[in-house]
Amino acid sequence: MRAMVLERPGEPLKLVERAELQPAQGEVMVRVAACGVCRTDLHVVDGELPNPKLPIVPGHEIVGRVEAVGKHVDTLSVGMRVGIPWLGRTCGVCQYCRSGRENLCDRPLFTGYTRDGGYATHVVADARYGFRLPESGDDVATAPLLCAGLIGWRSLKMAGDGKRIGLYGFGAAAHIMAQVARWQGRDVFAFTRAGDAAAQAFARKLGACWAGSSDQRPPEELDCAIIYAPVGALVPAALAAVRKGGRVVCAGIHMSDIPSFPYSLLWQERDLLSVANLTRTDGDEFFSVVPQARIVTQTVAYPLERANDALSDLRTGKLQGAAVLVP
Repeated sequence: MRAMVLERPGEPLKLVERAELQPAQGEVMVRVAACGVCRTDLHVVDGELPNPKLPIVPGHEIVGRVEAVGKHVDTLSVGMRVGIPWLGRTCGVCQYCRSGRENLCDRPLFTGYTRDGGYATHVVADARYGFRLPESGDDVATAPLLCAGLIGWRSLKMAGDGKRIGLYGFGAAAHIMAQVARWQGRDVFAFTRAGDAAAQAFARKLGACWAGSSDQRPPEELDCAIIYAPVGALVPAALAAVRKGGRVVCAGIHMSDIPSFPYSLLWQERDLLSVANLTRTDGDEFFSVVPQARIVTQTVAYPLERANDALSDLRTGKLQGAAVLVP
């Protein structure tokens, strides 16, 4: 098998040949058809997330087919089309797992961070945490749904049911959630990098009623806002844009420091909260929504060996939608 491997944070990934994988008990071996390039991968590669397993194969938006099955696997079988997400395994016994909050597990494993991921021709995964996907559908178009879609969905639920919703950072997750929010009958306000006319036009094409720079105030008070960009300075900006009793959700796994801001921005019962990981229930819910909302992802495909180029394009904001690696 071939894989793009991170040996040390801050260094480019290296293309290596590895021995063929074999699934252990409870695992499946999947031939990767497509793997999305997520901003979380950037945080791993750039050393912004602590204690990755090194060397590590990044990637956690994996679409492929099962090629081998370990012992005691009865949910997936050879030939099935599956999706492998960020949440790779949980302990099942800590207080969070036992209370339906496995996303906060004390001893989790994460695909592409603490266990090898999908920047490869093959990957091994815990069968209990894979999602069976419909046989129909394009693999490249489906890949971003495995994190941008799943984390986007969890953040949208946590934002509440307010009609006027702001999306800060109009990348992979926001372009999917804009479609879901419009399907739900909400008004979408899109916030992009300053002067990014292309991203603003893209947001309007997807149904946003307004699109502007992140340093602008929207023409109406928002009921809620989700911050997808890893920029702490957007927190006070979003709080200033939501109404009394409004809610701001920080959806990323990493964010630059939040600057000091006056208490008046938080006062009047505004909520500020974060999203951590996902649960398998989130996945079941979201994949039932995908066909109803008729979600169409915008993607740019890269061959596996150009993973570094894909990461660079994401880092510098050259992408609209999502980058996807195709082994």
